[in-house]
Amino acid sequence: MMSPMRYELSLNEKRLLAALAELPNEQHDPVDLGNKLSSPPESVIQYANLLSSKGLCTIERIVSISVVRTEEGELYARYGLPERQLYNSFDTSIEMNQLNRHPLARIGIGWMRRLGWITIQDGVITKTDAPPSDLEQGLLRLHEHLNLSEHFKRRLIKRGLIQEIETISYKIHISPDGQNLAAQGLDLREELGTLTSEQIISGSWKELPLRKYDVTKPPKRIFPGKIHPYQQLIDEMRHILLSMGFTELHGDVIQSAFWNFDALFQPQDHPAREMQDTFHLAGSRSPPDGWEQVRDIHEHGGQTSSTGWGGHWDPEVSKGLVLRTHTTCLSVQTLAKNRVPPQKAFCIGRVYRREAIDPTHTPEFEQLEGIVMDEGLTFGHLMGYLREFYTRMGFESVRFRPAYFPYTEPSVEPEVYVEGLGWVELGGAGVFREEVTAPWGVSCPVLAWGLGVSRVAMLRMNLRDLRELYQSDIDWVKSYPLISTGGL
Repeated sequence: MMSPMRYELSLNEKRLLAALAELPNEQHDPVDLGNKLSSPPESVIQYANLLSSKGLCTIERIVSISVVRTEEGELYARYGLPERQLYNSFDTSIEMNQLNRHPLARIGIGWMRRLGWITIQDGVITKTDAPPSDLEQGLLRLHEHLNLSEHFKRRLIKRGLIQEIETISYKIHISPDGQNLAAQGLDLREELGTLTSEQIISGSWKELPLRKYDVTKPPKRIFPGKIHPYQQLIDEMRHILLSMGFTELHGDVIQSAFWNFDALFQPQDHPAREMQDTFHLAGSRSPPDGWEQVRDIHEHGGQTSSTGWGGHWDPEVSKGLVLRTHTTCLSVQTLAKNRVPPQKAFCIGRVYRREAIDPTHTPEFEQLEGIVMDEGLTFGHLMGYLREFYTRMGFESVRFRPAYFPYTEPSVEPEVYVEGLGWVELGGAGVFREEVTAPWGVSCPVLAWGLGVSRVAMLRMNLRDLRELYQSDIDWVKSYPLISTGGL
């Protein structure tokens, strides 16, 4: 016989053990045990795991997979697959443009061709003598509660017509050691976790059933409230630039085409202005005073050494509204308002571009923009600022290579070395062209640079998918360090 003192059991463990001992030769369901103990099934599983770790019971985890139709699958099981409905909607042949009016034409025509149900020639669709679709048979078999072959199942899942649902259940059985321990008798009295002053003074606590604590067991992890890791990185960048003497800029995400494009010497027929690249909005906004200087720059170079773009610059085009495609529009507005050097400013803001969403592109992302205006500045000063910033961000090796950007000349792309990836480009920089600064009366050099904050975040956080920065993955947020170290 085992001594009861060999096991340190909580009251809940003892209650479960006693319930299992009543029918030792049966496997018990957590739901039934929960009803008997007035505890939820999840708690019963927790108690059983504790008993199992001590060899007093066994737990069998049963995983079952069931296949059910999706909402779309239910609809097609009732009325037929799109290709079948479309096939039945006309006789032997039909004009393509006429069939395209059917609400299921977009999906149905492709499937009919793939299944060999139709031929298309000279804009006319003609039926063939093709057999029924095996997918239709698969849906019927599912409807009749017959087993599906793996072939049918994969195809139906791929089309979104069925889905697999995983169900997990448990069976709990008392072990021989558990039976022996229960046979010796279990103290099922309520246990005390706290004592009153009267119990301590009188000494009655010595006779009370006290709850036992395992001092070697690690405590439950506590996750304090914290700033999102991506916001931590943005705040770190902001702190670095403020400590370097920069002033932060803020501005509207809705900008006129004048500030977003024209003031940066981007021609009005540039592809980046098209609907497929930029989010255009309804409404308009008049250009600021002095817009004629920008017009002259575009048409013939104005009072600068430039020859401009030539052609006609349309002030109506400049009035259109867009979601800003970069934060450089805020930099040029700052120069227009603050023409006397020195000026050092930066902006960390969200920008918008019509990008297809994939692991490295999203239609909205954060951009960091910085400018320095002063007499006597050189290209060397620009590289010095960039090297200092990236070094403080934790990138030890920084290098530069020549580049081209529409509104800076000369231009450069800073690169940092990342172990395992090699040299990675992290933005663009240069000296503003005179076509950008001259309309506002700025005659001294203006250094400018910009970088995608999300790209830095992916490197610093060891991510492979840009979308992870914007998803609410609570486990990732919990595990990320509370305070950024500023290094890779």
